[in-house]
Amino acid sequence: MGLDSLVGGTIWDEYSNKVTELMNNPKNMGEITTEQAESMGGKLIVADFGAESCGDAVRLYWAVNPNTDVIMDSKFKSFGCGTAIASSDVMAELCKYKTVQDAVKITNIDVEKAMRDTPDTPSVPPQKMHCSVMAYDVIKKAAGQYLNVDMESFEQETIVCECARVTLDTLKEVIRLNDLTTVEQITDYTKAGGFCKSCIKPGGHEEKDIYLVDLLDEYAKERMVAGSSIGGTKPTIDFENMTLLQKFKRVEKVIDENIRQMLVMDGGDMEVLDMKENGEMLDIYITYLGSCSGCESSSTGTLFAIENVLKEKCTPNIRVIPV
Repeated sequence: MGLDSLVGGTIWDEYSNKVTELMNNPKNMGEITTEQAESMGGKLIVADFGAESCGDAVRLYWAVNPNTDVIMDSKFKSFGCGTAIASSDVMAELCKYKTVQDAVKITNIDVEKAMRDTPDTPSVPPQKMHCSVMAYDVIKKAAGQYLNVDMESFEQETIVCECARVTLDTLKEVIRLNDLTTVEQITDYTKAGGFCKSCIKPGGHEEKDIYLVDLLDEYAKERMVAGSSIGGTKPTIDFENMTLLQKFKRVEKVIDENIRQMLVMDGGDMEVLDMKENGEMLDIYITYLGSCSGCESSSTGTLFAIENVLKEKCTPNIRVIPV
């Protein structure tokens, strides 16, 4: 759907001033010829990419210095709506004076944020975010041509949310680590699903192989198999197989649910300062707070109780060391 058909509605209020300005007055629209690139001492790269979901397409031109890989000039032609024109213009601008290798690091969110009037207000409505998704893909295609590699070689991980460039591994890690149960929580933590929303569930602008609801279902099944309901204290994976950060979160949770209350009742508390893997043992360094800091049992009975709880709830290979 073209942007012109939305003129009568309130959709215009959701576009930033930068976007509306670039729709009508793009700075980098045009082409670079072979002669122009050579006159700069550069090599011409031309890449095309089209979005099947809306029919928009973009052609990206680079003049690249073959000695330094620096993009000396960048222009585009866009065949699509006003949002596609604005985002392509910003994309071309962001590519300038970067090396090809650094240009590949430009994400769709970088493009969208560069179009904002204020840092916390999106530049386009969610249903138009997919227009800027073309930016990352056409950059990859141009870089692949210049470096003579397949464009997919730049993508080392599976991307679930194209808008925010959030990977499958990141989403799984965040969901498990923070015990997330809703799409809204995932968006709060990772921004995935916060823009075009195609990655949330089937039926969006883009068809996906994996959706956020699939990851939530997968996590819920893992918890059921582990014999623990959502929100319980039993981990979905063995403690020994967790990352150090996951172990730290797990220990903190056990302390909050099983230890801290008994210390607070006596006017004390504790804090985990550090955690180090020492062979098969996990050394947990703590400091006592309040009345616990001067208590004689802090190095005997209290320490023994804390260590026993952590061994029972986490792993027997735990050693608690007061500092």
